[in-house]
Amino acid sequence: MDRETIKALIAGGAAGISVDIILFPLDTIKTRLQSETGFLKSGGVRGIYSGLLSAALGSAPTAAIFFVVYESSKSMFYRTGHQEMGISMSVGHMTAASLGEVAACLIRVPVEVVKQRTQALNTGSSWASFKQTLGSEGFRGFYRGYTSTVVREIPFSIIQFPLWEHMKSRWSAKTGQAITAWQSSICGAIAGGISAAITTPLDVVKTRIMLAEKSSSLARGFIISAMTQVYRERGLAGLFAGLGPRVLWISIGGSIFLGIYEKVKISLSNVL
Repeated sequence: MDRETIKALIAGGAAGISVDIILFPLDTIKTRLQSETGFLKSGGVRGIYSGLLSAALGSAPTAAIFFVVYESSKSMFYRTGHQEMGISMSVGHMTAASLGEVAACLIRVPVEVVKQRTQALNTGSSWASFKQTLGSEGFRGFYRGYTSTVVREIPFSIIQFPLWEHMKSRWSAKTGQAITAWQSSICGAIAGGISAAITTPLDVVKTRIMLAEKSSSLARGFIISAMTQVYRERGLAGLFAGLGPRVLWISIGGSIFLGIYEKVKISLSNVL
């Protein structure tokens, strides 16, 4: 394992666990706003940290895998000379982010299933949600919503990461110096907020599929039919349920996540 991969692994893990623990209450509120039963029946502001254990255990490896694949794919793009062939840097960032998300979702989806069921279905604890899911649906139950999560994450990442990289590049060019962690943090907040707003309907659909009863049509995971059902029930407002908390959560989260990632990478460069 080379130094760049080690840096991406450590920095990604540190960034992931930091943002998920700090902003967990906002994530709970967003999930309950998007649930089929509504905010109050899903628990309101009670048990705002329900599901924290599953998020804490899964956040570091999820983020670490994403950044290892992202940085490796981005480096490969540069090494193979795609830029000289007229392919823009943004395409490289989009491709790297998409590959990173597909890999990260192998861990993210089971974590999300357990976390969201604990947040919105009043199971009591992450362990209870885990046992309930395993007992009623088996191992496959932990991957319910995998496709909808990937479909949500790829558009999000192909907006967020090229935008983040572009803003960092422009800022660095303007100052004539390498980007700092706090500058990366600001770029991350802006990129994350824009991406979050645009992809909220996909997030609503992902939440509905994960929380649906096993025997319901939503549980089959068909994205278009789920989106149609949400629209019929609540109209356009339903597709953008939780928009405020999601944008706030991901703007702050993008700031913390990408700021810490950059800070740890810079620190590790002085050690490794």
